[in-house]
Parts: sequence; structure tokens; C-alpha cells
Amino acid sequence: MLIVTLAFAALLLLGMPVAFAIGISGVLFFVQHPELPATIPIQLTVTQTQNFALLAVPLFILAGNFMNSTGITERLLALASALTGRMRGGLAQVSITLATMMGGVSGSCIADAAMQTRMLGQAMQDRGFSRGYTAGVLSFGSLMTPIIPPGIGFILYGTVGQVSIGRLFAAGIVPALMLWAALALTIAITARRRGYQPERQARPTSRELGRVAWGGLWAILFPVILLLGLRIGVFTPSEIGAFAVVYAVAVGALAYRQLNRAKVAAALEGSLVDIGAVMFLLVLSAIFGYGIVYDRVPETISAAVLQISGNAQVVLLLIVLLVLLAGCFVDGAVLIIMLTPIFLPLVRELGVDPVHFGLVFIVAATIGNFTPPVGAAMYAVCSILRCPIGEYTRESLPFLLAVALVTALLVFVPAVVLFMPDLIFGKDF
Repeated sequence: MLIVTLAFAALLLLGMPVAFAIGISGVLFFVQHPELPATIPIQLTVTQTQNFALLAVPLFILAGNFMNSTGITERLLALASALTGRMRGGLAQVSITLATMMGGVSGSCIADAAMQTRMLGQAMQDRGFSRGYTAGVLSFGSLMTPIIPPGIGFILYGTVGQVSIGRLFAAGIVPALMLWAALALTIAITARRRGYQPERQARPTSRELGRVAWGGLWAILFPVILLLGLRIGVFTPSEIGAFAVVYAVAVGALAYRQLNRAKVAAALEGSLVDIGAVMFLLVLSAIFGYGIVYDRVPETISAAVLQISGNAQVVLLLIVLLVLLAGCFVDGAVLIIMLTPIFLPLVRELGVDPVHFGLVFIVAATIGNFTPPVGAAMYAVCSILRCPIGEYTRESLPFLLAVALVTALLVFVPAVVLFMPDLIFGKDF
């Protein structure tokens, strides 16, 4: 696998799309092993498309695009402004509150960061926020998006690792709120030092709060209904994706009455592009993953790590650091697909709950979207704001520190992660 891994890295450095880099380097493994039938790569890609659990991925992507076409974003923005507009930091506080509320709607930190930058980026700069600070807030604020149900990362990890997707969904709620609180506190401290003022001076009236709360109610209920449906056994993870699409269409057409024919067409077109990219990546990763299992890479890495330490928390920290480093160069979805079969058996051997590991793993993999040199969310925000990467990096350090502290807490206190899954689904013995 060494030659295959080097080939994969070389293809990435040459600028080849990640899916092609994975597929080509995976085929190279079979070139090295002529004793293996040449038909296996084709069989692997076809078999991967027949994975019923992965049906949830395109359905949730479609549901998210439908929800974004209903005008829900503007309603959630009004609610976020009413709730946090008076806090020190003004629009910066509003932006991370909006990102937390949008988590159950968009499911993609890159899409959420780009959307919020277009909505709030210029307004924040007009109110005196520096360009780098604005980019850092809008980028790191979207970290909560993939870990609030229905995060696509949970579906990928749960499918690859055979872990309960319902428990993973539930596990994301408390950590997402912790990340929001940590970023809000960081904004309050830095905004006070910089003199950034609140967005609004007067408290919202009860009538205004009721009006904006009603406007955002359907989006806020979305993850709640998903978890409730899984808990009482009405839906499987795949079936609940279909329900999510129906729910999104009903909200857009009946509750908000903004989902017209043109918006439906645009949502379908955007979903086709998103689904094609994700599924192409998944089917080609099956070729790469075969070589990992064939060469017993998980067992080799497990033995090497266990020689360093047999303490579960130390091993978790080592994995987090490795994933953070890899995330600087490789997309988070790719890391989840490629590294889950390697690290999950190791942590299971050490007695770590796979739901606990999955949450920490996905948070660490997602952070790479906000760090140089190839963070996708970072580039999306910086390109829209025309912000130099150096300025972004310098101004984002307080947010990176806050996120790192929360991640460390999640590693050392698994009860924080497992509290909600145990409460909703019962303890998993």
C-alpha cells in the first residue's frame, strides 16, 4: 500500500480531482497484485452503488437543497438577530447562531460558509469588522453544520463502520451547542478588545420574538422530527431521508409558499451535481479500501499505535492530531471514508464507544475545511471576501484555539457525547 499511498498523494499534488486520485491509485494496487482478478475493481464499484444504507445520502442532499429554496435562511437570520443581536460582537454573534440553526437544513459546512458570507460578509465589514476577522467568523461558524442532524458525515461514517446512524445523529447535538458557546465566548472577548459593537441596542419585543420564532420553527423542528422518527421506529435511516424530502417540499409549498417550479428545478439541478460528486467519490473509494483490507493495514497501524500507548484517551488524541494534519490536505468526506476502516477497529479494541469516536473523528476531519493550505470552506469564504489567506489565518487563531479546546474536552469526557444518545435510544451495552 505504500506505493498506492504515494501515488494518491502525488496525484493530489498535481491537482487531480480527489475521486479520480482515489480510483486511479486504487487500481494501481491491482496492477501490483496480478494474482487478483482484474474484474474486482469493476465489481467493487458496482457493489458500492447497491449499498441500501447510502440511499440516505442523496435524499438528505435533495432535502437540504429544497429547504434552502424555501426562504428559510432569511427567517432563521431574523430569529438569530433577535436572539443574539444585542450581544457584544453584533453580526458575528448573529452569524454563528444562524450557522447553528442552519445545521439541520444545509448539512454542509462549505455550502453554509459560502451562503453566510454572501449574506453577511459585506455587512460585517461595513460595520467595522476587519476582513480577516469576518472571514474567520464566517468560516469557523459553519463547523457546527455537519454535526447537527442530518449531517452527511455521520451517514458516511455509520455506513462504513456499521455504527448506529440514529445514535450518531443524537450525539452531535450537545457538542454542536458547546462549539457554538465556545465561539460565542471567543467573539465576545475579541469584540470587546477590538471595540466591535452589538448589532441592535434595544431588546426585541415579545411580539417580534414570537413572529421570528414562528418563521424559523419549521427548520428548528427538522432535526427534532428526524430523531423522534428514528427513536420510535417509524423510519430507518434510509427511509427518513425520503421523509426529509417530503417534509422540505411540504414546508416550501404549504407553510412558506415559496417553492415554485423554478426553485424546484434549481434545487434538483444543484442536487444532481452534489449527489454525483459524493457518490462518485464513494464508489471509487471502494477500490482503494479493498487494498487497505487486503494488506491488513488496520492491524499494522493498530500494532504500531499500541506500542506507543495502550491508553484509550492518548490514542484518541494521537488520532485527532493525525486527522487534523491530514485534513490540511484532504477533504473531510474523503478522510471519513478512507480512515474509518483503519481507526475504528483500533479504538474498539481499546474499549472506546464507536459513537464517541465517530463524533470526535468527524469534528477533527471537518476542522480541516477551515485550515490552510487546502481548506475548502476557507477558500470559499476568502474568495468571496477577497481576503488573503495569510490575513485569514492570523485572524482565525482565536477561533481555532476555542475549537481545539472543545475537541479536547470531547476526547476526555465521553459522557458529553454519549449523554443524548443514551437519553434518547438507551445505553448501548
